[in-house]
Amino acid sequence: MIEQLLAYGWWVGAVCIVVGFVALVKGADWLVDGASAIAKRFGISDLVIGLTVVAFGTSMPEFVVNMVSVAEGSTDLAITNILGSNIINTFVILGLTALVYPIVSQKRSRDFDIPLSIIAGILVLAFVAVELPFGESGKGIGRMGGIVLLLLFCYFLYNTFRHAKEHPEDNELTNEGVKELTVRRAIMLMLGGFVGLVVGGELIVKSAVDIAVRCGVSEAIIGLTIVALGTSLPELATSVIAAAKHNSDIALGNVFGSNIFNVFFVLATSAMVRPLPAYDGIELDALMAALGSIIVWLAVKTNHERKIQRWAGALLLLVYGVYLTYRLITI
Repeated sequence: MIEQLLAYGWWVGAVCIVVGFVALVKGADWLVDGASAIAKRFGISDLVIGLTVVAFGTSMPEFVVNMVSVAEGSTDLAITNILGSNIINTFVILGLTALVYPIVSQKRSRDFDIPLSIIAGILVLAFVAVELPFGESGKGIGRMGGIVLLLLFCYFLYNTFRHAKEHPEDNELTNEGVKELTVRRAIMLMLGGFVGLVVGGELIVKSAVDIAVRCGVSEAIIGLTIVALGTSLPELATSVIAAAKHNSDIALGNVFGSNIFNVFFVLATSAMVRPLPAYDGIELDALMAALGSIIVWLAVKTNHERKIQRWAGALLLLVYGVYLTYRLITI
């Protein structure tokens, strides 16, 4: 069905991608609302729901796109969806947010989340730059590499739960509450969410591959730009709106939490399903994913207010502009 639609021209693919992103984001929202309501009825606390259902739900767009990509054999799209999302999260979302209003950092973000995000980028760079046993069949992220990343994800979850119990005042999610829904409505939302995620993922991946073929560019470029930006749009909107209300400190935790989930959970799971071989330019992309976190870490560590100031936001956007221009002219 999708293939038949795409036969009408590239513009159909563009429309399908937009529809796919809408279905993907809405599906994730419905799934989170339904699953949270069910968990609440079983007596699970808002804290645990926030750290599990909500946290996993916000990474569902990237997860579904990656699962569809590896199932279709589009491994370049699977890697660039994650690296591209992390790059856009750090350089574009934090850059724009800081320009609107300086971002205050919490101690946990400075001492744990940001360094772990740096490690994530460096690990990916190590896997793809050096022919290690983790690659299994050359450079890339193989199943052993996926296991290493997943083990670090387990450590991240353990540390997050422990910190949340010891410092409940730092957990933004405990103040958001969970929607009260009937069991029937919660189940319907979950089913609708699954359908939206699957349909959205199929539309995005098939349309992105079709556009890449028609335009003569690689899947990697499409993944780094169109797909990565689309899956990051919810975080972008949330962060900029929060900054306009002078609540920009929420953005830092959301961005780096998303970056950590993307690499240590989504990318790890993808590699365990199907090994992800390296593509041309992956070293630069992985380096940029780590560099963004390094710039942010230095920005908050080198001023007494521990903020990402407007100049740092401008620097992040400038560096991203130079990187994107270079990637596009060297296709």
